[in-house]
Amino acid sequence: MELDIRVKMNDKLFLRNPEETVLGKKIVKHGLLLINKIGFEEFTFKKLSIEVETTEASVYRYFENKHKFLVYLITWYWSYIECKIVFYLNNITNNELKLKTIIKLLIEEPVSKNTNNDFITEKDAYHLIMWEGSKAYLTKHVNKDNKDSLFKPYKDLCQRIAKIIKECNPTYKYAHSLASTMLETAHSQKFFIQNLPSLTDFKKVNNEKSMILFMESIVFGTLK
Repeated sequence: MELDIRVKMNDKLFLRNPEETVLGKKIVKHGLLLINKIGFEEFTFKKLSIEVETTEASVYRYFENKHKFLVYLITWYWSYIECKIVFYLNNITNNELKLKTIIKLLIEEPVSKNTNNDFITEKDAYHLIMWEGSKAYLTKHVNKDNKDSLFKPYKDLCQRIAKIIKECNPTYKYAHSLASTMLETAHSQKFFIQNLPSLTDFKKVNNEKSMILFMESIVFGTLK
């Protein structure tokens, strides 16, 4: 299920809010699809402008560079996931069940793909995170980006999960480390399955149930 969630983005990520215009939405949508198709290294605003049938200069009116564009897309995903987690945990009171629900939401690939969506779809963003997610912060200017609060949605999500971990076991000292491990492992294992299978024990087919059990063994084995 793809929820209808509006995400407020950090205005330091863009020069002009792409959600305010038809062209801006097309740039974001087709930019995401293009990165997923050819990879971030090969992606350029010139190639994107051809996809959108506009000028390269028009793309630069919305985004300063392709790194800011990538962080925009990734930030959108983490903000969306936090809202999704809040939605699914709304009526759950058991903390262990909360963590199990979070693990499932992080690992299961979104099924729906609304082809009529004129902006970002969860399924497309999920694939972006799996392939390009770490490139948002593995840069030499990570400290400056952090001072500009570009990674706040990711840190907020980590904080939310860490809080539930502490509620499960108040004496556990490494809640944030465990939370960030959950976030990274959920997508890195999917990447390994598809590209570096010797780094994982999961097969390409029917792996999500096993991955969920693996993640649960890490989390609850650690907490207990």
